[in-house]
Amino acid sequence: MDLSVVIVSWKVKEKLKKNLSALFKSQGDFKFEVLVVDNNSGDGSAEMIKSEFPQVVLIENKDNRGFAAANNQAIYISQGEFILLLNPDMQVEDNTLSESLNWSRNNPQATVAGCKLVTSEGAIVKHVRRFPKLKDQLAITLKLPHIFPGIINKYLYSDFNYEEEAKVDSIRGAFFLINKQAYSKISGGNLPLLDERYFIWFEEVDFCRLVYKLGGEIWYFPEAKCLDYVGQSFKQVNRSQTQKYFSDSMIKYFQKWEGKFSTGILSLIWKIILVFLPK
Repeated sequence: MDLSVVIVSWKVKEKLKKNLSALFKSQGDFKFEVLVVDNNSGDGSAEMIKSEFPQVVLIENKDNRGFAAANNQAIYISQGEFILLLNPDMQVEDNTLSESLNWSRNNPQATVAGCKLVTSEGAIVKHVRRFPKLKDQLAITLKLPHIFPGIINKYLYSDFNYEEEAKVDSIRGAFFLINKQAYSKISGGNLPLLDERYFIWFEEVDFCRLVYKLGGEIWYFPEAKCLDYVGQSFKQVNRSQTQKYFSDSMIKYFQKWEGKFSTGILSLIWKIILVFLPK
């Protein structure tokens, strides 16, 4: 098996259907499997998969286990040489998978790789980021970019050239291609599992940080392209809940990677902010 495509889905039945249709129209000389973990969508997604895509390996959760834990369920049973974590609101082109595999095989230094992402209007999704630091995350938390737009330009890598391949800190988890053998070499034979302390957000940057710590590399490449509808599942969640998810993950990331001082500052600021959010 060349590639395992892992999709964690929640309440995006129609986007998921388009995603799967595009995947199975993919062209190229390779063998792949598709594993979908449904986080108790309750919108008929699981039934749709069973009736229209019986070749999919379907895992039905009785509750929403979050992004990291659900991905891990599929990674445990995946058989591919490469693992692609793909959001349900994505749509590959005919050659996206083949081009991605070709690039990754020709660049074995890349433990994780991400391709060019575009919106339905054709605009580039600027998804390359530097690793989070206290200054930029504090600015985001306090909404300072609304007043000072350039304050997080370094973190956002605003001058990054999306037409050239490059070694980077982190990429968007929407299209997250993992070289299983490369990860196994740097991790002592372990599976490339996400940290389940994160329910949603920061799990992909956490994984990238771990890869670098172990001696691996993260790369962006423009040779392949994928349509990204960007955050369709979480558009259905109210703002106060998404803020709670985001703050919880941010604090857990800083606890793990940035030390007590930075964690304490962010924790205090978030406690104040969350008090004033609608219940």
